[in-house]
Amino acid sequence: MSKTTDKPTETAEFPAVDAGKATDQLRAVAEKGVEQSKEALAKFQSGAEDARKALESTAETAKSVGNELSLKMIAALRANAEADFSHAEALVRAKSLPEVFELQTTFLRKRVEMGVEQAKEFQELTTKAATDVSKPVKDAFEKVLQNLKAA
Repeated sequence: MSKTTDKPTETAEFPAVDAGKATDQLRAVAEKGVEQSKEALAKFQSGAEDARKALESTAETAKSVGNELSLKMIAALRANAEADFSHAEALVRAKSLPEVFELQTTFLRKRVEMGVEQAKEFQELTTKAATDVSKPVKDAFEKVLQNLKAA
């Protein structure tokens, strides 16, 4: 047989909840969340706009540099062709074999010098081009890093 006690059962008492306060607190939390979301979206939009501008600038610079390189290449090819034709004309007018050898030696020396000079010009131009093309992206990246450090 079991024995039952006549002790009253204890009930837990909960403090009274003020519905108005709870609603105000929930509203404040929700408003803060919305505000933070708006700030994050604004930062994202600003970053996306900066990236778009950097890409546009990079594309324009690449186009400009490409045109400059093309013009430089055409000028080099024209100079080389003119030198070749001048040399051929001089060879045709040569009157002796020693004169042909002298013309050929002079021509080859000038062509090597011309080739070295053209290579130097192309190297300078491509180095400048690489720097110019990468500058907008580099600047945008540095700006993002500064914004991250500030945040």
